[in-house]
Amino acid sequence: MVAWVVELWGQVEAWLLALVDSVWALPTLFATTAGDGFFPPIPGETVIVMLAVGAQSGGGVAWGLVLLVAALGAWCGDQLAYALGQALGTRALPALRGPRGQRAVAWATRSLDRRGASVVLGARFVPVGRTAVNVTAGAVGFSRRRFMALSAVASAAWAAYSVLIGTLAAAWVGDSPLLAVVVGVVGGILLGVLVDTVVRLRAARRERDAALVPVPAASPEPVEEALAPEPDADLVPCPGPVS
Repeated sequence: MVAWVVELWGQVEAWLLALVDSVWALPTLFATTAGDGFFPPIPGETVIVMLAVGAQSGGGVAWGLVLLVAALGAWCGDQLAYALGQALGTRALPALRGPRGQRAVAWATRSLDRRGASVVLGARFVPVGRTAVNVTAGAVGFSRRRFMALSAVASAAWAAYSVLIGTLAAAWVGDSPLLAVVVGVVGGILLGVLVDTVVRLRAARRERDAALVPVPAASPEPVEEALAPEPDADLVPCPGPVS
């Protein structure tokens, strides 16, 4: 059994190294990071980490190209998700029809109007969260030009963060590229969960604080003004005696 696991591990590692060095590395990176924007199961981060590990280990494409193609793919995927939401609504994607997806859509709908910039930037690091925000932004008519600019910043930051995770993992366990990929992916998932938790806690706190703000009561009119009779417009004052 142990020998079989070791053999399987070696085969997967060999396949990984072959993909990193192949001409399909960058097209695969672009396709997965673009699809990741509207279909969470696509492993966009995994491919980024994998190529970053290869670059750090001295093989594959340079990490600068990995960063550029990953950011471009993520941005294109965000725009496609926005267009889908604009054309078909938030229930167009199966990933948003379940309970978790519906909660994410409800949160995105409430938050985009209040703090659109921080929502688009923060949600990029949460798999289901970014899909919900991208599609909801199109469905509710969030400014397309503003979304494009915010998505560009978020995509670049997300790509840099994923490349950094892969680079650090490769520096830690560089003698085993596959193990470095596993460490990098797990680390990225944990950081994504942390970001998701922080964003949700902050949103809940803001909503709670907004609910506690007292609504000022309308000041009552003075009793004298309220009880004073209104002048009758039909009554014409009698002219005084003409001297």
